[in-house]
Amino acid sequence: DWLQASDAHSQLTFIKGDVRNAAEIVAALAPAPDVVYHMAGQVAVTTSVESPMADFEINALGTINVLEAIRAAAPEAIVLYASTNKVYGELPQLDVEETETGYRYADLPFGVAETQALDFHSPYGCSKGSGDQYVHDYARIYGLRTVVFRKSCIYGTRQFGVEDQGWLAHFCIAAVKGHSIRIYGNGKQVRDLLWIEDLVAAYRAAVANIDDVAGSVFNIGGGPDNALSIWQEFKGHLEEHAGSVDVDFHDWRPGDQKLYISDIRKAQQRLGWAPSVSPSEGVERLCRWIKDNPALFT
Repeated sequence: DWLQASDAHSQLTFIKGDVRNAAEIVAALAPAPDVVYHMAGQVAVTTSVESPMADFEINALGTINVLEAIRAAAPEAIVLYASTNKVYGELPQLDVEETETGYRYADLPFGVAETQALDFHSPYGCSKGSGDQYVHDYARIYGLRTVVFRKSCIYGTRQFGVEDQGWLAHFCIAAVKGHSIRIYGNGKQVRDLLWIEDLVAAYRAAVANIDDVAGSVFNIGGGPDNALSIWQEFKGHLEEHAGSVDVDFHDWRPGDQKLYISDIRKAQQRLGWAPSVSPSEGVERLCRWIKDNPALFT
């Protein structure tokens, strides 16, 4: 409704469907599109643990349905798949050091590269990882012009984060509204943060360079320069822009990585892309938007 009501999107046509229904996808691809952004998915590890079959049907089967529909109805289309860093699993084989405020890689100053072995952990990791590999392989086997983005922590305006997904937005919303939050683990978990407009710029760069990058996989995140621990370091930004918040600590959840930082050098080199918004600036923008739109959070 918000997109359709915007003057900037007056040409938008909305078709409600379900990626689990192959016929609905085929119908939506008429006439054949130039670019398909496959972002439909079940997005929470916790939900996948509770309902693994539904998670599989949405993320794995749904992706096969999308690929087969494109292969039949729009084989020349550019296909961009929203994957996740969870395809690498918990990364227990990496040497991780604990500091006073977080964790860091002992031997990976640039973070985790695309050459890291895949290790699907949790039903969510399995389903998204399956989709990731199918999209990648359809470029090799069927010649589709696909690109896979293994994303790290994406955040920005109009992100209605909840406890199970979108932690940064969830923390900001809770702080602005004066609610308490729960943190699973010790709060030293480190993530690299990427502002939504920087992600959009990466998508545009992939489309613009498709002749050179079709069939490629990229880690897309903030990289080492935009990494911080989810509470020990992030709380300073949160308190500056949203005020203090009560915190309860709980046990670690399955599949939660102590540390993940994307090595984004491949995307920088191949796409001519780099993040431009720092965590400090991004959190300030997000908190200001939440304060300016209280009706969205009643």
